[in-house]
Amino acid sequence: MKNFGEIFFTEDVQAKQVKTGVRDKFQHVYRNRFTGPLDESMRDFTETRTTFYIASNSTSGFPYVQHRGGPAGFLKMIGGDEIGFADYHGNQQEITGGNLVADDRVSLILMDYARQTRLKIVGHMTMVAASEDADLTEKVAQDGQGPVERVARIRVIAVDWNCPKYIEQRFNRDEVSALVAPHLASRDQAIETLSARLAALGEDPKALLAQDKNP
Repeated sequence: MKNFGEIFFTEDVQAKQVKTGVRDKFQHVYRNRFTGPLDESMRDFTETRTTFYIASNSTSGFPYVQHRGGPAGFLKMIGGDEIGFADYHGNQQEITGGNLVADDRVSLILMDYARQTRLKIVGHMTMVAASEDADLTEKVAQDGQGPVERVARIRVIAVDWNCPKYIEQRFNRDEVSALVAPHLASRDQAIETLSARLAALGEDPKALLAQDKNP
């Protein structure tokens, strides 16, 4: 696996870094940057994502960025330095798949908005019909998704944890539920306790609530 800086700090990028006075900093930071293999922290992060963005290279000269999403676990490490996911035809524009014909290089950004963390991944991607590789299809199948139509397989060549700066904190439904569940449980316990005390005093809590709603 390559150092992330070796790929993206081109001569033009380095010249720009020199001009802005940050070249020495990035030489130091990326001198011993991660070069693999993919570790457990990356597995845990990768396999708990519900969304990511993938960029491919068009022969028009413009990069193309596409969103992919699914239930947690839909993006998987499938062995060694390879990741994969079940792919579906969607709107059938076939832009990413078409781009891979001439250039199989892709870049991914995996986001964790709640923890303000992102992981950048660079690799070579192939896409095969599910019927062509039953074992791989079984590996990427995920509860909550329909039958796998085709499989995207990415051989990772570089990764980089990105800084959390400017990542706006957001929470999905499951994360919100986990955050508020203890407070709701505490509220329900308090209501139950108060209702029991009112009942002991000869009051009907439901009747009192109805009177409050309809004074």
